Amino acid sequence: MDHRNKLAQLKESIASYGSLAVAFSGGVDSTFLLAVAHEVLGDKAVAVTCRNAFVPAWEFTEAADFCRDRGVRHIVVDIDPLADDRCVTNPPDRCYWCKRLIFGALIEASRAQGITHIADGSNTDDLGDYRPGLLALDELNVLSPLRAAGLSKGEIRALSQEMGLPTWSKPSYACLASRIAYGEEITVEKLRMVEQAEDFLTGLGFTGLRVRVHGPLARIEVPQDQIAGIAADAVRADIVHRFKDLGFLYVTLDLAGYRTGSMNAGLTRQP
Repeated sequence: MDHRNKLAQLKESIASYGSLAVAFSGGVDSTFLLAVAHEVLGDKAVAVTCRNAFVPAWEFTEAADFCRDRGVRHIVVDIDPLADDRCVTNPPDRCYWCKRLIFGALIEASRAQGITHIADGSNTDDLGDYRPGLLALDELNVLSPLRAAGLSKGEIRALSQEMGLPTWSKPSYACLASRIAYGEEITVEKLRMVEQAEDFLTGLGFTGLRVRVHGPLARIEVPQDQIAGIAADAVRADIVHRFKDLGFLYVTLDLAGYRTGSMNAGLTRQP
């Protein structure tokens, strides 16, 4: 099916809800979903965002700015996943418990505004990796209209560009907790180290990157065509200096380059 036909199907589904709260991060998918929902439902479409240590400050700011500029009502809920030991201890199903906690709060906040339906921005590409958080969303009856319409990430980017959305070319992002190796305790300090390390690399001009944490070791992932640039002597020396200032003892560059879900490579069992 052509992606424009899928868009028409998406709009039809959204119209049938009557009102909708979109779990909004400011990323490619949730921005597209929110824009379409606001076009279809007007003021009956709202954005709900969880503000916590797992989300970098710049991403929350971008989400808030988008809602303000578009005239979308923005509900902000402050939730601390680190108050739950099942998130702090970082087991392989951490995302399940985190999603249960966060979306439970978002659902409650939405219902307080008289909105019974809540949707996330997952798309068909999200079905190809180990994502325990999707199970939590299903259990909580969270709608996934982009998946239901059969929209892929590439199609969402193409439609976003046609709609003039600023996020159409924005690199994919995931919560900061996903950078820390399973079984390693998550702390605010580690999350801030990752955030500052990635901000530094972005400031050097690198894109689509991750800084993975394995104890005292930082493992840098960048797209393969950027590996030579990040390994150049002058750049490499600056990175090592900055990362050690942040608290990392070892700084490594992953020669396989960036790939989604690389932390899942060591899992022996996946649902």
